[in-house]
Amino acid sequence: MKKNDTRQHIITIGADLISIHGFGSTGLNKILSEAQVPKGSFYHYFKSKNDFGLAVIETYAEEYEARMNETLGNESLQPVDRLRSYLRCSVEDMKSCDFSKGCLIGNLGQELASQSPLFRERLDDIFSDWELRIAHCLKAAQETQQIKPDVDTEQMGAFILSGWQGALLRAKVQRSMLPLLRFENMILKQLGAVDQ
Repeated sequence: MKKNDTRQHIITIGADLISIHGFGSTGLNKILSEAQVPKGSFYHYFKSKNDFGLAVIETYAEEYEARMNETLGNESLQPVDRLRSYLRCSVEDMKSCDFSKGCLIGNLGQELASQSPLFRERLDDIFSDWELRIAHCLKAAQETQQIKPDVDTEQMGAFILSGWQGALLRAKVQRSMLPLLRFENMILKQLGAVDQ
């Protein structure tokens, strides 16, 4: 395996384990055992477990931004359909892992925000970016008269992200799509969303 491939392999395996067990409960030995990589290799790529954690966060954020570009940023779709596409991707993700993971950034936010200013600030930056992407899609929906003209798109973008994170947590606890589908339905009603 090439150097960059080995680093990415460790991140991928670690992210999967952290998504299920949490950052604190996922030991380096477990990650390295699953990745079949010697401990020396880990410290060749990462200074510490926290350094590794930040690399996992950055990788997940990049992958999630690509998804947001494919859904919320897909200008071949009407804006409300972009929002639906974004929400439905998360529903499919939850189904594919049998409701065992949820959003890695949301999970880490719950676990680490009070423990590490470094993690908290980076996670907050990521959430803020996601809010703006949702707000941008809502603004486009407003401009095409697909949602109510009086919706504060920035406030609603923040509300949707926060509510969606809560719905993901609830879906994980219930092991059911119902919280996600209920949230999507309520948001579209509140927006006065119309198909075109």
